[in-house]
Amino acid sequence: MKLRQWRSIRTPKEKLRFSSTPQRNPNPTHSQCLENLSQLCHQKDLSKAVATMVAMEDQHCRADPITYSSLIKLCIENHAVNEGRRVHQHLLDDGRPPKLFLSNSLLSMYVKFNLFDDARRLFDEMPERNVVSWTTMISALVHLDSREEAMKYLIAMHREGIRPNMYTFSAVLRACQTLRTLWSIHCCIIKCGLELDVFVRSSLIDVYSKYGDLEYGYQVFDEMATRDLVVWNSIIGGFAQSGDGYKALELFIDMKRAGFLANQSTLTSGLRACTGTVMLEMGRQVHVHVLKYDRDLILNNALLDMYCKCGSLAEANAVFQRMKERDVISWSTMISGLAQNGRSIEALRLFDSMKATGTKPNYITMVGVLFACSHAGLVEDGWYYFNSMAKVFGIEPGREHYGCIVDLLGRAGKLEEALNFIDTMGFQLDSVIWRTLLGACRVHRNSGLAAHAAKEILKLEPEDEGTYILLSNIYADSRRWSDVEQVRKAMRDQGVRKEPGRSWIDVGKKTHVFIVGDFSHPEMNSISKELNRLIGRITEVGYVPDVKFVLHDLEREQKEESLRYHSEKLAIAFGVMNSMGGKPIRIMKNLRICGDCHEFAKLAAKVENKTIVIRDPVRFHHFQDGICSCGDYW
Repeated sequence: MKLRQWRSIRTPKEKLRFSSTPQRNPNPTHSQCLENLSQLCHQKDLSKAVATMVAMEDQHCRADPITYSSLIKLCIENHAVNEGRRVHQHLLDDGRPPKLFLSNSLLSMYVKFNLFDDARRLFDEMPERNVVSWTTMISALVHLDSREEAMKYLIAMHREGIRPNMYTFSAVLRACQTLRTLWSIHCCIIKCGLELDVFVRSSLIDVYSKYGDLEYGYQVFDEMATRDLVVWNSIIGGFAQSGDGYKALELFIDMKRAGFLANQSTLTSGLRACTGTVMLEMGRQVHVHVLKYDRDLILNNALLDMYCKCGSLAEANAVFQRMKERDVISWSTMISGLAQNGRSIEALRLFDSMKATGTKPNYITMVGVLFACSHAGLVEDGWYYFNSMAKVFGIEPGREHYGCIVDLLGRAGKLEEALNFIDTMGFQLDSVIWRTLLGACRVHRNSGLAAHAAKEILKLEPEDEGTYILLSNIYADSRRWSDVEQVRKAMRDQGVRKEPGRSWIDVGKKTHVFIVGDFSHPEMNSISKELNRLIGRITEVGYVPDVKFVLHDLEREQKEESLRYHSEKLAIAFGVMNSMGGKPIRIMKNLRICGDCHEFAKLAAKVENKTIVIRDPVRFHHFQDGICSCGDYW
């Protein structure tokens, strides 16, 4: 585009529109115009500044570059798009391009106004470009998610002999779409001598974490001689987001010891780490630091999520009630937290309260609502909410919502209806839907439909161990031992190994892990004695081992012995041994709790007058006074 295309032809009326209020001197001198423009920019009076600039055109005079730079900044501050374009036209009135730093200011202005086409046009017309020009364009392209084009600009920049700086690399690192590309950019950083720059290293840590290469990300962090809070936040956030909460919390403690004060970003990552590892006590310690950011909505939502997912609903509700501001995330988190902790009716009441405030539910809210219905057996309510999603709230149901309905029907024993519903889905089925149906088949002992669901899963995921285990368990429930052996043979042929049942409990500052049938714990003798004592006490109030949960063809005595050493029973015994006052015993499990252990936990909580909280992969079970929060429906 020619430079003259930026010029405008103004009518007298257009000139009048840009004129300022009447001045004492209707014909200011050149020097007065310059002085007025500079002063008006300093006073941040944009309309009068633009009017003065127009008056200068009539006198064919120009201000100094610094004044124009201030005027462009004033346009940006006021998001004044038309005035910004007018300044650009003015700078081109004499037929010459603006000075480089003014062109860069205009480039930045167009990018901040989200006028990328204008920015690109200006960039292409610039007779000279420096690292600032290129970095501005690369950053804009990354922001627009045009990653490939951002990389092309980096290559073109190199070809023009422009050396990237720390800001260029920080932007272009976010454009990396593969680890191979990331490694290449990392090599360029080293060649440019910027590998020691804190800003660049922080970006490297972020991107390595994003692609799951935390080992390399941590290496970049570990090699740094000096670190600032941004770098600490990057590495802590990387481990927290990747699921390695223990390492994230270890680094959080190291950061505090190094004398850095945690900010909102650090605390959000710390809470996420506590949530992932279900470390309630550590979460409470992080909460202390959150108190000084009382009005921070993002932090309060993270805190709420942590308490819900650690099974402490009393503390979650306290946070929720104290929140001075709530958004749809706050409401959705609390609704889902109540549902996952067996308080489905309360979850649905809270949903009604949310609607009464005028807060519009979103996709995640409805997942929580349908989860509440499925885990309380509220079939009619579940159908009502599912059918009203699009009509009432404008939310198109997705896979998670369909999965909740399959779960709802399956738990209620409506297996054929669930299968028919699956057949009506308008998208390609994934293994999660079939796995949900398979789990329901186990509860209701429908081995025929279970085999069909298992085959569908194994078509999609041939090495999915959970499917083999569930199918084997269903056949074992029906005493179809030859079918059990066939499933186990298929597992051996596929090289699939069964993950053992595992439970863990935090006592003091140490996590104790128990595995079914494993007696290696250093306090195993004391645990066995405590377990025998508990079994003796609950037998007096009616406990009888439910041997149908032993999935092997054994004699009854052998089955009872096998049940005795399930991992959650060992963890409960250890928890009772080390319980303090009225504090709940909190246990995590990697597999769904079996019916016998569920009954054991209910009665142990009753005879010991304790609260026992067990979290399996899907939900929490709160045992108290011989009752479970799930209502024996899980």
